[in-house]
Amino acid sequence: MLVWARDFAADWGRPEMPLMPSRVVGLALSKEAIPLVHRLEQAGWLAEIRWPDDPISPADWLAREWPLASAVVAVAAAGLVTRLVAPLLVSKTTDPAVVVLDPEGRFAVPLLGGHGAGGEALARQLAALLGGQAVITGSSSATGRLCLDSFGTDWGWIRGAGDWQALMLAARQNLDRAPLRVRQESGTALWQEGEAAQAMGLELVQGPDPGRDGKEPELVIGPRLGRGCRWHPPSLWLGMGCERDTTFSVLERLVEETLPKHGLAIQAVAGLATVDRKADEPALRALVERHGWRLVCFSAPALAEVPVPHPSRVVEQEMGTASVAEAAALLAAAGRDGTGATLLIPKTVAHARAGEKGAATLAVAEAGEQWEPARGELHLVGSGPGSLDLLTGAGRWALARCAVWAGYSLYLDLLEPLRRPDQVRREGRLTEESARCAEALALAAQGLRVALISSGDSGIYGMAGLALEQWLGLAPKDRPVFQVHPGISALQLSAARAGAPLMHDFCTISLSDRLTPWPVIEERLRGAAAGDFVVALYNPRSKGRDWQLGRARDLLMEHRQPSTPVLIARQLGRQGEALTLTTLEHLPIAQIDMLSLVLVGNSTSYVRDGRFVTPRGYPGAELG
Repeated sequence: MLVWARDFAADWGRPEMPLMPSRVVGLALSKEAIPLVHRLEQAGWLAEIRWPDDPISPADWLAREWPLASAVVAVAAAGLVTRLVAPLLVSKTTDPAVVVLDPEGRFAVPLLGGHGAGGEALARQLAALLGGQAVITGSSSATGRLCLDSFGTDWGWIRGAGDWQALMLAARQNLDRAPLRVRQESGTALWQEGEAAQAMGLELVQGPDPGRDGKEPELVIGPRLGRGCRWHPPSLWLGMGCERDTTFSVLERLVEETLPKHGLAIQAVAGLATVDRKADEPALRALVERHGWRLVCFSAPALAEVPVPHPSRVVEQEMGTASVAEAAALLAAAGRDGTGATLLIPKTVAHARAGEKGAATLAVAEAGEQWEPARGELHLVGSGPGSLDLLTGAGRWALARCAVWAGYSLYLDLLEPLRRPDQVRREGRLTEESARCAEALALAAQGLRVALISSGDSGIYGMAGLALEQWLGLAPKDRPVFQVHPGISALQLSAARAGAPLMHDFCTISLSDRLTPWPVIEERLRGAAAGDFVVALYNPRSKGRDWQLGRARDLLMEHRQPSTPVLIARQLGRQGEALTLTTLEHLPIAQIDMLSLVLVGNSTSYVRDGRFVTPRGYPGAELG
């Protein structure tokens, strides 16, 4: 299946589009494909590329890369790619996904691995990045219903055992039969709010359920092994201690034998915790690297504060804490609030066998809630003024990637045509920005991928600053990936619609005194007027603030001619867009509202033939 990379150079993730599939390889079969493959290479999507002039044949190159790849992106005809990959196919559970692109990037077709291997998700993200369209032919996606064998990946879960093909067949037939039953033991339940899940008509059962005819539910979401199909959210934490230089196989055997013995799935492990003195232990580090787990280390004093059922005086004398394995597992599973952890497996000891050395202890605790900031992502998306054709490629990519969209209802409505039925919409009120940021950040810290949406550019009077402050307020280990995707601001679009009014120095000032005292706003207006800046006035006038715009005009006129050109741009990029060119003296204050932006020229700005210009003063420039 498609596994998303979890190792980042910094908390911020990559500068653009973090968390690419672990190993995507690219295949360019003609010279026409080269520009598009170069774009994907520059964006960091491709780990290996086969170019048209490569001496190795496409078939031999694919045979070499096939066992190592999580996905293949081929820019070529679908029929040709089908013939190339056909001899390599083994199983839908092990084969990589294959996505085919045309040389112009107009269409992304998940040829193989649409569900389990993540081909559909990859196709959607490629299409968003390239400004194209994902061609999804699966029946679940076409009918707006949940793809039960792949949806958990978007929520940070790992697919476990089960007859998934039979489950999908039963899902297609359940409209005429008894509904499929689902039991959720761990992980977020937000997925149930999506229209795709609701369209399935699932029966959600609680607690131990004998089921119809004494059978388990068809789908179980939780950390335990059992019958039926299983999704495993990362809810288990391993606490481990070991003697110095213990052989790796001792640790590996201890984990691989102990968890199944107690009915727990290794796929449900979120990470491994130990005492900080063991942070450099080679076997421990090799174990987490092999499984892609987090390694969390605690100080001995911190571990000593955790009540455990099996303390050891010997360990206390050696390590400064009476427990390493049990205390570390409980402390890691407790999450940020320090509560909710349950010890599922008490301290278990493994000793070296022939050819090995050392000994290790293992304990397993279950988290009370999903708390996996290392896997979570918070994307600040600037949606632009409103029209979908003004949404940036980076913004489209983030929206396609995220399982949860959070934002003010009006902004979500504007983007609604892009939202899939499996993506959950979380609405907030206009004046509750802090709570909206806090919820989005909390969801991302649980390991989810969340898009927090602002209009325009989220870094210009949007949510990026507030969200970043809250993110910085978290401990570094509790921070999900944080990434801002710029959008087109009202300032930029108004300038583009009017001509070229921002060709020289300019500034933006919000006239809303809800967050900034009015005396401060007045000082900024005086400074902008004295400095001869072109001034963009945001939040110019509302029903409760009907005098500030007039005061701003008066302050600007202390340094500007009454004939200074002014643009009033209303409902930019949306239905009802209107542009009005006037002058500072004749500013129609009563006609301006919160859906308007007011752009005031400087001393050199002028209007000619309906175009608003602020000269840059390039050498040799002449008026035509």
